[in-house]
Amino acid sequence: MVRIYKMSFRDDVWTLLRDAPDFTPLNFSQRFVGQLAAGGQTIGGAWETSTDGAGWEHDFGLLYTKIA
Repeated sequence: MVRIYKMSFRDDVWTLLRDAPDFTPLNFSQRFVGQLAAGGQTIGGAWETSTDGAGWEHDFGLLYTKIA
């Protein structure tokens, strides 16, 4: 399965957005919003889903940590 996301990184906020059909049917929209923190050592954020593209629901949280 392949999905295509729009991506932006501005003011220490990383956003991924899938809101258009790609190689798979689009039954719902997805987005990830993460905040760069700890001097660039972590990105904490959450994935969200939307059935109408307007109201977003929390799917799951995620924490990326730089180890090297």
